[in-house]
Amino acid sequence: MSRLWLVAAAVLFSTGGAAIKAAHLTGWQVASFRSGVAALALLALLPDSRRGWSARVIVVGAAYAAMMILFVLATRTTTAANAIFLQSTAPLYLILLGPLLLREPIRREDILLIAVLALGISLFFISSEKPAATAPNPFLGNILAVTSGIGWALTIAGLRWIGRGKSGAEGSLATVAAGNALAFLIALPMAFPVERVDWRSLSVVVYLGVFQIGLAYVCLTHGLRKVPAFEASTILLLETALNPCWAWAVHGERPGGLALAGGVIIVGATIVNTWWRTQRAGADS
Repeated sequence: MSRLWLVAAAVLFSTGGAAIKAAHLTGWQVASFRSGVAALALLALLPDSRRGWSARVIVVGAAYAAMMILFVLATRTTTAANAIFLQSTAPLYLILLGPLLLREPIRREDILLIAVLALGISLFFISSEKPAATAPNPFLGNILAVTSGIGWALTIAGLRWIGRGKSGAEGSLATVAAGNALAFLIALPMAFPVERVDWRSLSVVVYLGVFQIGLAYVCLTHGLRKVPAFEASTILLLETALNPCWAWAVHGERPGGLALAGGVIIVGATIVNTWWRTQRAGADS
């Protein structure tokens, strides 16, 4: 049952790309209103998100907020596939930031992962994708997606930092709630004026906040209780695989061949790296 909870979480997370593109709102409006609804949903659905708040939670929540905003802006500017694949390059930046933020040295095998992920990223930028209705500026969107990946890497590093303190798991959920609240406030000034509001856009924003984020985290917390870390991370990669599929099914959006190749390289390298680290941790214990 725990694995089904994780599958449900991954599926809900994966619908973000298609839903973000469906609203008749600007990227800033979607980013702000989505996170505002999500913050309320998380605080209502997950009691642990209301506990463990601290200065660390606010600091890491700011990185999470930046990631959330940048991902929405990237998704509205480039293809959903490019946005999610490039955000998934977070392990690259986490390795590079490790010595500075976590006092974790770069190991010999990390250099290979850096090279492979760099290759995957480069394919997105040499791909000559033409602007489309759902991806009006692929190059700019790709840059925003890469920056979103950096924000996600900072968030992961920050969650490790919080985990070393007294807050633990509660601090992690509080960080998600705080991050969404901050994203709402940060993006709000750029969200005005709101010139067009319709039922479709309202429905999309509510869906994104309550289901794609709020309910997804409920499923995630249930699933992580009994599933080993490597298996859980592998199941959650369904989000990366399904995100472009929803965008294709709903909007007819098709990423370029080189971008797909880059995505396969990034996801494959992430799986191998996670497996390797899990095996090494097991051998050391």
